[in-house]
Amino acid sequence: MNEPTLDDIRPCLEGIIPAMIATCAPDGTPNVAYLSQVYYLDARHVALSFQFFNKTRQNILAHPQATLLLLHPQTCIFYRLQIRYQHTETEGPLFEGMRAQLAGIASHSGMADVFELKGSDIYEIQAIEQVPGDAMEAPPPRCGLLGQMRRCSERLARCSTLDEALGAVMATLTQDFGIAHAMILLLDPTLQRLYTVTSHGYAESGVGSEIELGQGVIGMAARERTPVRIPHMTSASLYSHAVRRTMESGQPGLALNTDIPYPGLPRPQSQMAVPILSTNQALGVIFVESTQELRFTFEDEDVLVTIAGHLGAAIDLLRLDTGTTAEPAAPPTTAPCPVPQGTVQVRRYRSNNSIFFNDNYVIKGVAGAIFWKLLQDHRQRGRTEFSNRELRLDPGIGLPEVVDNLEARLILLERRLAEQAQPIRIEKTGRGQFRLCVAAALELSEGD
Repeated sequence: MNEPTLDDIRPCLEGIIPAMIATCAPDGTPNVAYLSQVYYLDARHVALSFQFFNKTRQNILAHPQATLLLLHPQTCIFYRLQIRYQHTETEGPLFEGMRAQLAGIASHSGMADVFELKGSDIYEIQAIEQVPGDAMEAPPPRCGLLGQMRRCSERLARCSTLDEALGAVMATLTQDFGIAHAMILLLDPTLQRLYTVTSHGYAESGVGSEIELGQGVIGMAARERTPVRIPHMTSASLYSHAVRRTMESGQPGLALNTDIPYPGLPRPQSQMAVPILSTNQALGVIFVESTQELRFTFEDEDVLVTIAGHLGAAIDLLRLDTGTTAEPAAPPTTAPCPVPQGTVQVRRYRSNNSIFFNDNYVIKGVAGAIFWKLLQDHRQRGRTEFSNRELRLDPGIGLPEVVDNLEARLILLERRLAEQAQPIRIEKTGRGQFRLCVAAALELSEGD
């Protein structure tokens, strides 16, 4: 029987059952500890998280040989790995990737300042041994991943607007991959916040909800520009809460953040956030979650990273195209706006451009500034037809000079108005053209 390879036992590195590491002190005293992370590097190397297991760390520096015990979550086979410590990385892609995954767990448990990765310890795999014992039958390998990615690529190639591109990716996630809960968030480079532009599977869409860079799984993926995947949220929560209780008992005065609510499911069993990148800059995040344990594997991560890369390229190309291509004139009106009935009080607060309809919050930020400009033009000049180009050239709106994400903000505004069934709506009339339909008399006012 051939010795198994690390690629053969990749599921063991999913973190369902914590790995164990055995080390030896200079005087021969053994030490066994649990590990929060065993990170796959390549066929011959893994990285272990160096946090606060001081005895393990001391032993490794004195005697670099160690033994790992891993359990396959599907077959229940144990594997014993002989490993040798090589070096520690405290910066770079590997360190940031492990830190993001670890911080994604810790941030949700109020331990962002405690569960800190000090280094990524690189180990060479010297031998892998299957431990004798009964085993369960392995499930059949997954098929069709390349075909699903191909269909996504073909869908994106047919898109001429950001709205279509977002829809193409969401269709791939929900229809081809059967993901029941998903969100796509884009980054506001000025505020350094992510805002939800589309979602699937939630009672409330959450369109317009915001997440700060570094907050939770989503914020960490964007800030560190690396995927963050937690295949078993319950185990992750139990792990961090157990350590939290230990540290609180030992350090009663330790200040901990309050728990951060998840953006979607109240009790997810698995989550994954993948950054949308272009030229190594974060444009947003694709976020998926499930009530099922082990729903997202390393194969799903590989697929979503590929899809996110295609989406990032599409966003950049569409932005470049809309900024340089002449826009056609709007076609004749096919569905006239309804006759205004009733009155709506619209109030804008200058501090953050937040807009309220009859004291009900609608939108804020740059999207709020865009909306206010449309409403003023409608009231003062009776305008209903607008173009992306004129908004992009309007200095009063405050679009960022480098990456304005104008189309994303219009999508956000359009969906917020539609969801709230407001008497005002936005509808597309052509490429880079849209109409403001107002079905009520407006009373505009401003405050600080």
